[in-house]
Amino acid sequence: MSRRIVAALAVPLALTLVVTGCRSQEPTAPQTGKEGNKVDFGVTNEPCPGSTHQDRGCIYLGTISDLTEGPFRALAVPITESQKAFWKRVNDQGGIGGYDIDVTTYVKDNKYNPQVHNQVYQEIKPKILAIAQSLGSPTTAAILPDLKASNIVTAPASWTSLWGFEDVILESGTNYCFESMNSVDYAVDKLGVKSVMAVHLAGDYGDDAAAGAKIAAEKRGLTFTDVKTATGQDNQGGAIDAIVSGNPDLVILTNGPTDAAVIIGQTAARGYKGKFIGTGPTWNPGLLQSAAAPAITALYLQSGPWSPFGTDTPGHRAMREAIGQVPQKNDGYTSGWVWSYPLKAALTKAAENKDLTRQGLLNAVKSLTSVDYEGMLPSGAGNYNGEPNDTVFRQSQIAKPDPKADSGVTTIEQFFTGPTAKDYKFEKPCYQ
Repeated sequence: MSRRIVAALAVPLALTLVVTGCRSQEPTAPQTGKEGNKVDFGVTNEPCPGSTHQDRGCIYLGTISDLTEGPFRALAVPITESQKAFWKRVNDQGGIGGYDIDVTTYVKDNKYNPQVHNQVYQEIKPKILAIAQSLGSPTTAAILPDLKASNIVTAPASWTSLWGFEDVILESGTNYCFESMNSVDYAVDKLGVKSVMAVHLAGDYGDDAAAGAKIAAEKRGLTFTDVKTATGQDNQGGAIDAIVSGNPDLVILTNGPTDAAVIIGQTAARGYKGKFIGTGPTWNPGLLQSAAAPAITALYLQSGPWSPFGTDTPGHRAMREAIGQVPQKNDGYTSGWVWSYPLKAALTKAAENKDLTRQGLLNAVKSLTSVDYEGMLPSGAGNYNGEPNDTVFRQSQIAKPDPKADSGVTTIEQFFTGPTAKDYKFEKPCYQ
């Protein structure tokens, strides 16, 4: 069963938030572009704006991110800047199929709001070939039916397990579900925990991580408690009370960095001494300058899909060289860089096939069995051809706060797959 057929059985929670205007793009007649490539949307023979490569055409990719007021803006801005640097490097190295790649013309702010995300997507949709970044699980799910109807390949800035069942989605790294399974297994084997509580946002982000935590807790014989919370520093009282009164050995935390700091700091102030393991998006190095820093250093670990900013791999080194000096060495840069590799691989494959139409790019995606992440992910990552249970990447890492580290965390457990994730039959999105 293909990713697409399996996905037809899955209805993501956030699709109830889709607003009007989500419609499929009328097909346009393919034309012949540079180097004999067949093209349709978002590809021109004219150079990209500001390009010094006047002999090349331009492939336009869209970006929809949380750039001003949403809970993940501290991560989203570095993600977006890193992707600009990634594609500039691609262009400097010769482009793809006679084209430079433009990720700067069609950049939109979603404010981490599904309705806004859909609105700005509709604005840029006729002008782009694909989407280089669609930030957020519920926000991306809000445009997923239209992406599928229009064959628009999208690199998500999120890790929900739904993406493993969608052909148009080019996910990288493990999903929140397997990441949380691994975190619970780590905490059982290394920390001796007997009880776990999932504190999380609702929807495809938080519910997915909570589902993984529950699956692992049941497999390992732990007591499990589920607590939903909302975005906003003033909305964490219920979660804080639940942690203090329930006193679990482990809290799997899945929200934004600021709210995570409030929860950790205030539970510690009320005497909680258990352990937090926060999914990747809960971390921002600025937390080490917050009032909650002592509690975070004592109680918090970060799970993540790949190694942090300062890691010594060819990909990490290329990223640091490309972005240059930045105000804060944030792992948003790392994520933005990693997420770009599979789209580069798909564009390269499509150009080899002389078909840079939307359908041609989607065909290229479905033929990929591996992606060269330049060491940022191990072999076995980047397989989009086969059954989800066989192709899903199950490894994650654990890091601890470290003020001396570039992005404020140091890896303490390299890529690993716990027993729960290893044995789990991946047949539908975990949060369902």
